Amino acid sequence: MSVLVNKDSKIIVQGFTGSEGTFHAGQMIDYGTNVVGGVTPGKGGQEHLGKPVFNTVVEAVEKAGADTSIIFVPPAFAADAIMESADAGIKVIICITEGIPVADMVKVKAYIENKDCRLVGPNCPGVITPEEAKVGIMPGFIFKKGRVGIVSKSGTLTYEAADQVVKQGFGITTAIGIGGDPIIGTTTKEAVEMLMNDDETEAIVMIGEIGGNLEAEAAQWIKADGNRKPVVGFIAGQTAPAGRTMGHAGAIVGGADDTAQAKMKILAENGVHVVSSPAKIGEMVASVLN
Repeated sequence: MSVLVNKDSKIIVQGFTGSEGTFHAGQMIDYGTNVVGGVTPGKGGQEHLGKPVFNTVVEAVEKAGADTSIIFVPPAFAADAIMESADAGIKVIICITEGIPVADMVKVKAYIENKDCRLVGPNCPGVITPEEAKVGIMPGFIFKKGRVGIVSKSGTLTYEAADQVVKQGFGITTAIGIGGDPIIGTTTKEAVEMLMNDDETEAIVMIGEIGGNLEAEAAQWIKADGNRKPVVGFIAGQTAPAGRTMGHAGAIVGGADDTAQAKMKILAENGVHVVSSPAKIGEMVASVLN
């Protein structure tokens, strides 16, 4: 059992022949991910990295049986790429692109609402099920198979948490980088819920940051769900001044509930094991699992 991607996922790369698509697709293939081809309009029929190139996602679905897509398309065209995947029947759409206009994402969110697909991102590091499929830009060697799921708004902290969990001897079931934009496809709560319902995941690391209410919503769901599995939580941006954008477009403190301190309090009140420093994530995971 895995969440979102596994060794059987048939993955295509949108923006396959571009520099980013080429580099990261190569890394994914080297990792052992089942990449069945890529999409670059106008280059259909060619071969790239030993895989077929298709003109459209529909063609990739029909000819290669694609069910998962990763998007390395420039910001101006990324929204169309997401909607094209949704139309073609792709089930899991992972968008790495950073800088997609918010107005475009408002349209995307409404467009895919009634489609049978799940969007992860944009502006995210992707999803990895260790030793099965790396659909993203994360350094694969850090992740070892295990029993802890990770949900994170931050790419770098995803890798940091995974490294600590692995060093504690536990390993990872699936790590989901949900992205740091104001409008994203999969929320913290939805990602936590998938891991909570995954038989192999025994504990969850939830990494959030200032701005918005995604972590509070997730924490309230965790408690309402009966705290079935231990959740270790960390909120980045504890020293951020109010009103300042910190790294991610979604990380702007709008009100009193958006601060790191307020979020940490909400998490703790709902039974999440909160750590004040990312350096303590691994130790806390070990203490809740032992």
